[in-house]
Amino acid sequence: MNSFLINGAVEHIVAMVPKWIECVEYQKGEWSITVSNETVIDSFFHFLRDTEFAECEMLIDIAGVDYPSRLKRFEIVYQLLSIHYGQRIRVKVKVDELSPVPSVTNIYPSAGYFEREVWDMYGVFFSHHPDLRRILTDYGFEGYPLRKDFPLSGYFEVRYDLSKTRVIVEPLEMSQEFRYLETRNPWFLK
Repeated sequence: MNSFLINGAVEHIVAMVPKWIECVEYQKGEWSITVSNETVIDSFFHFLRDTEFAECEMLIDIAGVDYPSRLKRFEIVYQLLSIHYGQRIRVKVKVDELSPVPSVTNIYPSAGYFEREVWDMYGVFFSHHPDLRRILTDYGFEGYPLRKDFPLSGYFEVRYDLSKTRVIVEPLEMSQEFRYLETRNPWFLK
């Protein structure tokens, strides 16, 4: 049985900070709380860590999700763990492309790597992050690979040139013949 259901932790959280919470869901044994505004993240995470109803003392992961059709395009998803209750809480916050998200590295030091990863892959800026720089792509890389509008082939080709005996970077040139798509399924043809 869900220990947060037994002690009513989520109901207490919603009752104590109702203006901060946009939506609360319970699916497959886990709670998901959507925070209404990215400016309250710092206070909300302090609240979740320090209140006796939640005691979320561990940040497990931070992930980004891209919804290009929404006004607030990105959803930052924080996975928290309450060791005391043996329960996870998922906290979601919706942000647009330009608004910075406050870093939670002062509350959860493990957020440093995860925030750098979201910055590198989606371009979501975390304000007051101690070391926000690219972590998975090269320093000269342009764009954010996990955005849905990022081209699948990229912008540049990186290859080793035998005549120059070094790696070169060139703008990608694709002829139309490589973009041909076969709409029929060849395995079902007779």
